[in-house]
Amino acid sequence: MSVFMDLNIISSNDKNRLKSIIETAAHLGYSTVAINYVVEPQQKKQEIPKPQSVSDIFDKFPIVQGKSSPIKVLNRLTIIASDKFTNVLFIYFDLVAVYPKTEKLFHAACMTFDVDIICIAVAEKQPFHFKRAPVNGAIDRGVFFETCYAAAIRDTTMRRYTIANAISLMEVCKGKNIIMSSGAERPLELRGPYDIANLGLVFSLSEGDAKAAVSTNCRAVLLHGETRATASGVVYTMKKPKTPQKQEEESPVSKKAKTELS
Repeated sequence: MSVFMDLNIISSNDKNRLKSIIETAAHLGYSTVAINYVVEPQQKKQEIPKPQSVSDIFDKFPIVQGKSSPIKVLNRLTIIASDKFTNVLFIYFDLVAVYPKTEKLFHAACMTFDVDIICIAVAEKQPFHFKRAPVNGAIDRGVFFETCYAAAIRDTTMRRYTIANAISLMEVCKGKNIIMSSGAERPLELRGPYDIANLGLVFSLSEGDAKAAVSTNCRAVLLHGETRATASGVVYTMKKPKTPQKQEEESPVSKKAKTELS
């Protein structure tokens, strides 16, 4: 069974609202969600916040629908970069995302920024065209692109922007390294994972890529976040199976003789 995730639940000072959104996510079958703290340092001179402890939200986390385990809640930081971006160590957050507002910053986010997720516009027309070189650079680095659907629920104009911007990105990345999140501010803005996978078809994703965008790709984002936080990775080694010819060459002489006699 697939493990579904929604890595963009907008943070709120209203603890009851946030609690209700997370409970709804668990009821819809999401095993992991991320509370997203959005800051725009250049425009509003906001400081990087310290996230509230997830244990303050629940005494007992809700059980995921169809599973016996409770939902996992992570903290995420999204920086809206309109002028510049400074790489700092975001030690309090499990995931770090950037929403670049200019083509220059988008190129830098793809090629150099130490982030896990690059967000694309949903509430406005994408202000620049996606180019293959930086997008492929991000894919090679293991960075993922995120498109959110809650804005499309709130407003018909935003719905057009969401679909058009997503399709524009899919034409360049060919469905690779895509995650789809809600960006929900209220429980009613959440949709089930299979509904979102179907939405991926509207975004020109294949059936497999659409399902991966709410499951395995999200898992890869979490692993990227863990690797970024520890500044190291894990190398898996696998013994290569020998071909019959190579096995014969490495067989003892006595065994070869017996085989030939028989």
